[in-house]
Amino acid sequence: MRALTLYTAAGSLLLTTLAATPAGGAEAAPGTAELRGTVVAAARARVTGIDFGSCSQEQDMPGSLQCGTVKVPLDYARPDGRQIELTVSRVRATHTDPHNSKRRVPRQGALVFNPGGPGASGMYFPLIGLMPEWKRLAAAYDLVGYAPRGVGRSAPLSCQDPKHFFKGPSQAPTHPSESYKQERIARAKAYARGCAQRSGGALRHYHSLNNARDLDVLRAALGEERLTFMGASYGTYYGALYAALFPSRVRRMVFDAAVNPDPEQIWYRNNLDQSAAFEGRWADFREWVAKHHKVYRLGDTPAKVLRSYERARAQLAAEPAGGKVGPGQLQGAFLQAGYYDDYWPYRAQALSAYLQGDPKPLIGIAAPVTEAAAEAENSKAVYTAVECNDAPWPTEWRVWDRDNTRLARVAPFETWDNVWANLPCAFWPAPRQRPLDVRTAPGELPPTLILAAERDAAAPYQGALELHRRLGDSVLVTERDAGTHGIAGGPNACVNAHVEAYLLEGRLPVRRTACAPRLEPRPAT
Repeated sequence: MRALTLYTAAGSLLLTTLAATPAGGAEAAPGTAELRGTVVAAARARVTGIDFGSCSQEQDMPGSLQCGTVKVPLDYARPDGRQIELTVSRVRATHTDPHNSKRRVPRQGALVFNPGGPGASGMYFPLIGLMPEWKRLAAAYDLVGYAPRGVGRSAPLSCQDPKHFFKGPSQAPTHPSESYKQERIARAKAYARGCAQRSGGALRHYHSLNNARDLDVLRAALGEERLTFMGASYGTYYGALYAALFPSRVRRMVFDAAVNPDPEQIWYRNNLDQSAAFEGRWADFREWVAKHHKVYRLGDTPAKVLRSYERARAQLAAEPAGGKVGPGQLQGAFLQAGYYDDYWPYRAQALSAYLQGDPKPLIGIAAPVTEAAAEAENSKAVYTAVECNDAPWPTEWRVWDRDNTRLARVAPFETWDNVWANLPCAFWPAPRQRPLDVRTAPGELPPTLILAAERDAAAPYQGALELHRRLGDSVLVTERDAGTHGIAGGPNACVNAHVEAYLLEGRLPVRRTACAPRLEPRPAT
């Protein structure tokens, strides 16, 4: 997929249950040791807290942002064993009403955010409070971001030397030959071996269930009795795991661009659904470009725009732009347009300029940024480890080949690139988790808010419907006829009003609510 006191009454019951686990020959329920370990780690973190201070020069953060660390067990079944540190960032609540500077806004606690991935860092999130759309939330909440385990400085994972991470220019055939497939299989096997060699036995502990447990330790370290959380994309998945594991520890939760949590979907089938959905978004983009043919001269129908794109692919295959941008880099740049329609004008402009003889704009948006190689390699390593560890994957190439050959006939845009991104999971050397069956009955969990764009490709809309069905008392707000991946705090005032009403007042609309789509982007001239 390409986006925390100890316990009160319920916690006492949990501790009592754990203490009563049969000993001597009786087998504990799966996950019992990890639950006990989470209780121990959260209690320890509650006492220790987080010593927030200035961020390091390497983190290059503005002065308003504070940084600190929280320790969590590498293995929750052994909470007194090896500990790892997660980096945490915070901007304190401003208490200032943006519409009335004389009114002091009471603090409601910490709002913890995760931007998705797996492999993305939320360390810069608290700075979002400077944006007008977030000022009301920043007045009431300490905005808290963090780097999940494996990410950035949080016990970082690596699977290969970052100096060799960017390989370009590269090809990206929509219907790969047998020899190309064999080459990519060899690369996937080598990458999986590299993850094991560079991470050792720790590799098996980087997965979504541990991310959910880490979130509870972070809650405790922040001094919060109950968690207020916003997760985007992949962040919705382990947020949902948290809700299922620790329902009594939830205050409010926003799931933005929800991932399908069905255990049967994690993660192989979710990736198939994603590839199919990207074909629809690719069509949306081409339709928009065709509407602005007078600006871009790429064709006045989606089919003609596709022919312009394919002409650029062929030219780049013969002669990479600037020696750096081949078909693979072109496809990567235009895949981003499937995530965010704000990218549409600049992608269309770059393609138009390239076909008219000016490659500089295309090189600017598509060429690898070598200075970011270490960060990109780390993000990819975490993505791979988490998804491969989370669930069983097909281990026979013929299954991948069969399913994706069929899919590529109707959805060629992303299908095979998605295969190559995930294929190391077929050869993964670490044990797999059994995905949790996320379900909460009405009344078991406080009301939660799910946000979804109807044409989101990275997190197809069916996932939001499934999460809504599985979380009792959840409310789903849909941005109709829109496809941007992640809609909270964006330009849609209707969406933002529902988010603010929920997080500031605990007020939710009816169980299914729709917002009109945001305005289409304007063409860049």
